[in-house]
Amino acid sequence: MDLIHKFLNLVAPSFTFFSLFFILPPFYLFKSFLFILRSVFPENLAGKVVLITGASSGIGEHLAYEYGKRGARLALAARREKSLHEIADRARYLGSPDVIVIRADVSKVDDCRRLVNETMGHFRRLDHLVNNAGINTPCLFEDAPPDMANFRTIMDTNFWGSVYTTRFAVPHLKNSNGKIVVLSSAASWMNDPRYSVYSASKAALTAFFDTLRIELGSDVSITIASPGYIESELTTGKFLEEDGNFQVHQDIRDVQIGPVPVASVSGCAEAIVKGARRGDRYVTQPSWFRMTYLWKMLFPELVDLGYRLFTLARPGGPHQEALNKRILDLTGLQKVIYPSSIQSPEIKTD
Repeated sequence: MDLIHKFLNLVAPSFTFFSLFFILPPFYLFKSFLFILRSVFPENLAGKVVLITGASSGIGEHLAYEYGKRGARLALAARREKSLHEIADRARYLGSPDVIVIRADVSKVDDCRRLVNETMGHFRRLDHLVNNAGINTPCLFEDAPPDMANFRTIMDTNFWGSVYTTRFAVPHLKNSNGKIVVLSSAASWMNDPRYSVYSASKAALTAFFDTLRIELGSDVSITIASPGYIESELTTGKFLEEDGNFQVHQDIRDVQIGPVPVASVSGCAEAIVKGARRGDRYVTQPSWFRMTYLWKMLFPELVDLGYRLFTLARPGGPHQEALNKRILDLTGLQKVIYPSSIQSPEIKTD
């Protein structure tokens, strides 16, 4: 057995290199042709039924508007019912013929079952499931409480919430030859300090839905969206506290994002819906963020060094001493590169 592996250790690299040399150009030519074809003839969403979790703000809210503009019928789910009703009214105004609101917490399996059942009970079909709900808490691992309660809450919402909802939705999506859109994140590969479990939850989503894509085959297509820094409550600085409540900490937000431009949420939502309509496997918005994946793969040591240099203060020092924060305080860049909506600490509370 060892001899076989020694042989493969020698042969696999050269075989892979020559395979890439001969296969990659025609493969990407074929992919380009499909992209153009699907761009010219995208899916018609008029009358389709779309279930969106985490629809009370941010990307989920604007996905509701993008689907609504295209005539989709919507089921909007989140914990903040008042906000959902306001968003539902705007989605109707933009063109959605029918919108229902479902108050639900996707970290609870019974709520996930119920929101799918209520969607089916009202519309009698399901065409797109958009797994968008997500939360975060910025915390160095050594500072986490011993019971890891906050970290478990993030996994329950970000990962298990999508898994639960998908489990109950898949039979209906197979009947309609539907689609799943899942909101992962560029954090799944960039691994920001203080975001260890958030990054892990997003990486788990990518791995899970990549595997599910193989299992479901042509019955249900899956688009994995990996946004960079996007205008939302997360980039406003809304984080989960140890007591289970949410607070806004813009100092920590400045440390984490630093002098990196934050993209508009409307542009992100539009790109995701366009990608889903084309049947894209992956969508990254803004598109330049794809290059960060190459940097991570090719220069991991430099990426790690950059994170330590810009986002971590001296040992024992306050996070406000991090270089990212000092750059923003000195230059006032956040007033230029951050959308006005995230410069105020005000967020929706109901």
